[in-house]
Amino acid sequence: MTKVTSDIAFTAAVKAIQTEQGSRAAYAKMEQRGGWRTQVTPELAAFLAELDMFYFGTANAAGQPYIQYRGGSPGFLKVLDEKTLAFADFSGNRQYITIGNLSENAQAFIFLMDYVHSRRIKLWGQARVIEGDNDLEQRLQDPDYPARVERVILFQIEAWDINCPQHIHKRFPQKVIAPVIEELEAKIKTLEVR
Repeated sequence: MTKVTSDIAFTAAVKAIQTEQGSRAAYAKMEQRGGWRTQVTPELAAFLAELDMFYFGTANAAGQPYIQYRGGSPGFLKVLDEKTLAFADFSGNRQYITIGNLSENAQAFIFLMDYVHSRRIKLWGQARVIEGDNDLEQRLQDPDYPARVERVILFQIEAWDINCPQHIHKRFPQKVIAPVIEELEAKIKTLEVR
């Protein structure tokens, strides 16, 4: 049996359940067309440039998963080349679960969510921690964020897929909502004066 990129998620157990539930044939057709993408496309790069948050998944050597929210200025998850993404790691709660997990298990997952446009992208790959690379740290430093970069996390893409928009609740960032609220408050004040 030929291995395809979606096999990173569609294990034998998953495929058996897909067969049982009636969805396997559709995914087999996708696999015949080549499976999931493995490199950054212009569309993915544009999506990343707009995104100001994502969820980063790791697991320890025993397989216990951990999901961490990552946020920053739009585009803080940067494309370094067609297979590599990177982001600056700043001081947080100092639990170091992600760093510890990556020290014993490089498998990682990035879940990208755009609540405004109901879009989500899943990326599977390998991640590693880079410390002491001043040039890379400078490249990833956000000039609008005063925290010092403690390290960099590199993510090598193995496969990625766009997930359906079904069941995504709309959420809007404060920078989108604030002007609308300010305009409404101004109108209310005008009406109260009358």
